[in-house]
Amino acid sequence: MTTRTIHAVHRNDQFHWVGDGFYVNQLLPTGPELAHLTEPFLLMDYNPVKEYPPTDVPRGVGVHPHRGFETVTLAFEGAVAHHDSTGAGGVIYPGDVQWMTAARGILHKEYHEAEWAKVGGRFHMVQLWVNLPAKHKMDEPGYQGLTAESMGKVKLEGGGVVTLVAGELDGEVGPARTFTPIELWDAELVADETAELAVPDGHNLMVFVIDGEVTSGDGHVNGAHQGAGAGRGGVRLAQQELGIFNREGSVLRLTAGPLGARVLVLGGEPINEPVLFHGPFVMNTREEIIAAYEDFRRGKFGHLE
Repeated sequence: MTTRTIHAVHRNDQFHWVGDGFYVNQLLPTGPELAHLTEPFLLMDYNPVKEYPPTDVPRGVGVHPHRGFETVTLAFEGAVAHHDSTGAGGVIYPGDVQWMTAARGILHKEYHEAEWAKVGGRFHMVQLWVNLPAKHKMDEPGYQGLTAESMGKVKLEGGGVVTLVAGELDGEVGPARTFTPIELWDAELVADETAELAVPDGHNLMVFVIDGEVTSGDGHVNGAHQGAGAGRGGVRLAQQELGIFNREGSVLRLTAGPLGARVLVLGGEPINEPVLFHGPFVMNTREEIIAAYEDFRRGKFGHLE
């Protein structure tokens, strides 16, 4: 079995506010030269641990539209409330995931959950945008509220554990329903231990380091977005770095640093279709983007206060 190698290492130390509740650095998109290795993931906003004071007015993002893709929000600390124009909604707490399918069009809003906001505290999350193939971009919108208890779990020989949101590993399956094959795993690795995870050959693959550091690959980075670079026995990925892997290989080998590591593994089958990304819409052609704005203007995305 062939072990995956790292093509590029990317990090972004520039932060910006999304609304008034999410202070993020954007790891995806990285640019057109790497898009073929990061799809079906379009965007990754990471909100590292941040302390929020108590407030009676929850912080967040007001009503806004989407079409043509899915938003996936993973809560690590704090609580996030979601409401959308289909009538769906809910609150996710640490370990939970909300998976919203915008498809033909949806309005939604996201805020710190009201009771949590009154107390305040540590907030930590990540949001992903996942592309939909052309044949599903105009499907009905939907929502999956995935609880921590529903996630698949795989215990590693070295003592770590992999939590599966989507995809399959060692006979365990994540609860998320996806339109194309996707792997979304949250892996906790024990200090100085090496984990070998089976991944589908030909799928795109990325590893984002939430805590600690890991070493992976063969010590060579091919891409232009080189981060910490090569070390003996592999490429070191430091905290808040994103490793983008080549497609060849069915084994992901990760060795945790001396303090252990927590990583997010993102993988998926390439869609291999044109992508036009404009504001809150992701379609395949300019004409479809124009139609999305027109449909939104005409109120075809529904209503949400």
